[in-house]
Amino acid sequence: MAGIGANVGEGAVPMVELWRGGRLESLHHGHAVICDASGAVAEAWGNPQAVIYPRSSCKMVQALPLLESGAGKGLSDAQLALACASHQGAALHVEAVSRWLGDLGLGESDLRCGAHEPGDRDERDRLIRCGDPACQLHNNCSGKHAGFLTLNRHLGGGSEYVEADHPVQKAVRAAFEEVTAETSPGYGIDGCSAPNFACTISGLARAMAAFAAASDSGDRRQQAMVRLREAMARHPEMVAGETRACTELMRAMRGVAIKTGAEAVFVAILPEQKLGIALKIADGGTRGAEAAITALLARAGVLDPAHPAALKRLGAPQRNWRGLEWGEIRLAPGFAA
Repeated sequence: MAGIGANVGEGAVPMVELWRGGRLESLHHGHAVICDASGAVAEAWGNPQAVIYPRSSCKMVQALPLLESGAGKGLSDAQLALACASHQGAALHVEAVSRWLGDLGLGESDLRCGAHEPGDRDERDRLIRCGDPACQLHNNCSGKHAGFLTLNRHLGGGSEYVEADHPVQKAVRAAFEEVTAETSPGYGIDGCSAPNFACTISGLARAMAAFAAASDSGDRRQQAMVRLREAMARHPEMVAGETRACTELMRAMRGVAIKTGAEAVFVAILPEQKLGIALKIADGGTRGAEAAITALLARAGVLDPAHPAALKRLGAPQRNWRGLEWGEIRLAPGFAA
């Protein structure tokens, strides 16, 4: 397995610029790696060995044991997409997770992700009108946790499935280290309370390339990878939600699965090209990550740069609340050229 490398701030290069009134106002530095079907680095910007927490960008990796174990037999594509999701907490997400838990004979209290206000405006307003508090079903990771609970039922583990030494998380770590081809140097506690295992940017891209190159005629892992990437591409509304980059950009492409993570991580799985992409904006700015992944997807020929979903994140004039044009988001010289 490959060695572990540098801090995320080391070797970051300019990637995305914000211009206002003819002047450079802000600049996002970062790292990006594209790996091919063999797992080799095909192209890179910044430091491929920079160590990061992939955060929610690796949810499809965390879902591998769900399918490989047989625990996920019978789950629909929509449920698998939800297992890989950072959803908005919209009604369709909340209801789908609730039904899933009900099928297991479980309920909201069995989740260990915590509660937060939904990102979906309609659901948020409904809660306000009804005077109801948000619950764990609204957590953007509740679909992933439903998958964890499904796996836990199969493994016969205890109720605290987010603990690092729990059988669920041991299975996740094993899969994570195998597909990244790295021994993780450790983990941090994610926003949803599950351990998030660190890896290099190149390791994360290597994992995405494995998903991209997988065949449904391959072994159990490859078949699981195909099901997960196809579920995401077929149900982009489950992966994020309306107005979100993952949903809008996947709708603008065909067969490509992408996933964001907190602190400006983004990955992409390109099955036709058998390529995996991973990037990290060093300052944690979502704006920079969305612009950078848009540029790399367009460069790979899977996203029309003139599509509204692409222009929303890169290339279109930026306007204020009165509709006045004030500047633009553009690529830094040398990135994704």
